[in-house]
Amino acid sequence: MLQMMYPDEYLESTYQIDFEEMYNKGYRGVLFDIDNTLVPHGAPADERAIALFRRLKEIGFQTCLISNNKEPRVKSFCEQVGSSYIYKAGKPLPKGYLEGIRKMGIKKQNTIFVGDQIFTDVFGAKRAEVYTILVKPIHPKEEIQIVLKRYLEKIVLFFYFRHEKKKRVEK
Repeated sequence: MLQMMYPDEYLESTYQIDFEEMYNKGYRGVLFDIDNTLVPHGAPADERAIALFRRLKEIGFQTCLISNNKEPRVKSFCEQVGSSYIYKAGKPLPKGYLEGIRKMGIKKQNTIFVGDQIFTDVFGAKRAEVYTILVKPIHPKEEIQIVLKRYLEKIVLFFYFRHEKKKRVEK
């Protein structure tokens, strides 16, 4: 059960992902969380995020942002980066992820999800059967309910790292 919360990859930052390699592996769409995945919580799209989405389009990726936020927040960010979006996505329910995949016109087997939270982002993407990349939060300032979840995430990450180490030893 705990393994349903393990990401397929864990990286320092969204901006470290080798999207060219992912494209060469057959992935064609990327679903993103916004807050603390692409920019600090509540921030508008910055130059780094805009450049990332430009690069993804050049590679050939479709993109869609999946957020539990209200439409004004999500729409304004997506207009800046030029991406489709799902607001009030209901993460960790799989419905928003699957709707994003349909919007991109691809299959879930060819989709990557990138987010910063285990209990909403990763768990929901796993339920939707999508490849998951967990990234460290960009900024420590977060809403209180997220701060509380971060303590529980540390427990899950402890077991995740132990699991990953065991896999490497067995190879």
